[in-house]
Amino acid sequence: MQRRLMRRQSAPCCCSYSTLKAWLPILSWLPKYNLKWLKMDVLAGLTVGLTTVPQALAYAEVAGLPVQFGLYSAFMGGFIYTFLGTSKDVTLGPTAIMSLLCSSVVGGQPHRAVLLSLLCGLIQAVMALLRLGFLLDFISFPVIKGFTCAAAVTIGFGQVKNILGIQGVPQQFFLEVYYTFHKIPEARIGDVVLGLICLALLVTLMFMKSSLTSDSDSTCSMYARKVVWAVATMRNAAVVIAASLIAFSWEVYGNHVFTITGKTTRGLPPFRPPPTSDTTANGTVVSFGEIVKDFGGGLAVIPFMGLLESIAIAKAFASQNDYRIDANQELLAIGVTNIMGSFVSAYPVTGSFGRTAVNSQTGVCTPAGGVVTSVIVLLSLAFLMPAFYYIPKASLAAVIICAVAPMVDYRVVAKMWRIRKLDLLPFFVTFLMSFWAVQYGIVGGIAVSGALLLYSMARPQIEVTDHGVLVMELSSGLSFPATEYLSHIIHTRALQVSPPRSVVLDCSHVSVIDYTVISELRDLLRQFKLREVHLIFAGLQPSILKVLLAADLEGFSQGTFLMTNTKTIQLQPGEERCP
Repeated sequence: MQRRLMRRQSAPCCCSYSTLKAWLPILSWLPKYNLKWLKMDVLAGLTVGLTTVPQALAYAEVAGLPVQFGLYSAFMGGFIYTFLGTSKDVTLGPTAIMSLLCSSVVGGQPHRAVLLSLLCGLIQAVMALLRLGFLLDFISFPVIKGFTCAAAVTIGFGQVKNILGIQGVPQQFFLEVYYTFHKIPEARIGDVVLGLICLALLVTLMFMKSSLTSDSDSTCSMYARKVVWAVATMRNAAVVIAASLIAFSWEVYGNHVFTITGKTTRGLPPFRPPPTSDTTANGTVVSFGEIVKDFGGGLAVIPFMGLLESIAIAKAFASQNDYRIDANQELLAIGVTNIMGSFVSAYPVTGSFGRTAVNSQTGVCTPAGGVVTSVIVLLSLAFLMPAFYYIPKASLAAVIICAVAPMVDYRVVAKMWRIRKLDLLPFFVTFLMSFWAVQYGIVGGIAVSGALLLYSMARPQIEVTDHGVLVMELSSGLSFPATEYLSHIIHTRALQVSPPRSVVLDCSHVSVIDYTVISELRDLLRQFKLREVHLIFAGLQPSILKVLLAADLEGFSQGTFLMTNTKTIQLQPGEERCP
């Protein structure tokens, strides 16, 4: 008796602890944490940190914000994700795509970018709590690929002006293309030379890393490969540091050869609530409602794209490294990161594919590696901001161009052409419209994909064969958009011919039925009865048969159905039988 009582008392405790572990995944790995994991996490965190700092500075330029905002956005994710994340590999922070979207919505206004982070985080967190992650499934692969390819072209070409060192180029893509070529005669030689050298070094180091082989057994070769891998992995930091030293050496002698980043705000960002209003240059106060109205569709696109990008990365590396993730928990981690990030002047962030790959390749064991990365960013903010004054914009532009170049996947067009040519339609709609406005490109692509999906539902494939009676097989199910099409086929092939013919409707692929379908079937049964022929239902699943019987369709309950699993046929007296 006492044992039963003890089990009953302990059961709620176990249930509550399991629930707590589901909401705080850190509890599943922290009790098992050991010194070996600590060493690997510190190594991975340091490596990713040295990659994060130059990328964060560069992505702030893409977002149209002062460079320190890139670092403000780069450290909160490491702390939050350690507690809430379910992937050991994912690193949250600024990315090229999120920076581009942020730029298109806030137009380089820091206060609005911070408020956007808060609102995006709230939307993402609410989606996680309501388990709405399935909505991301409605964004098809062609739409994602079309957007990422267009974003890569937009971001990459947007940095050409910094490679050339020219000023006064508009942000809108088509105007940007025109004015960049128009102002080529104003290019600064120093920026052009330094930018091209940085590009060449980054590409060389990238190819050196990809060409490393592991078939040599000599200790010297192994050591050399490790050195090359380390330098190539931290190539962004190495190139930016070298370019900064070159720029500093010219600046101290009064030679302004390069366009440099210039003055930045020193120190850590203050912890304060994000602003809910804004003030224009002429002193006009813009209310919260007006700001949200200005955000427009971006307030829907940015949270969705952030979730999509991060969850796709988490799933890819979970499959590669043989573990599972919780998609809704990932939504919560991203949402809380953006909410808390808005209190330290961050703009919206998501998972970074490049930094996550570095994290995985370095051998990270738990999400705690993100804490080390965040500490590196905080140390940079606290002590290195004066040194960022001398970073040439051409070197940051080179980092961005090399980061986004692999996103242009031209091979996917040939694959879609071979597999399903119709998928090229949402791909090109998204790709082309994204040059007009990135959020319109995504919305347009989703609309086209949705239209194709609805069309396939409204026009299912119906295979008609003649076995004395007409057998119509629904190859892709039956839902309410398809009822009119099905009725049209039955009328033209069976009821409007002379003499009218009986029909066997193969429903083996029908798993869901609704009131609209029931209403149409009732009318069809009546039409068949008037012409003294029959409509027979074959292959009905038990759940569908139950619904049809409950609907009390006239003529159906008398035996007008055929059970294909038992090979028995129940028909009206005198009915034609399918051989």
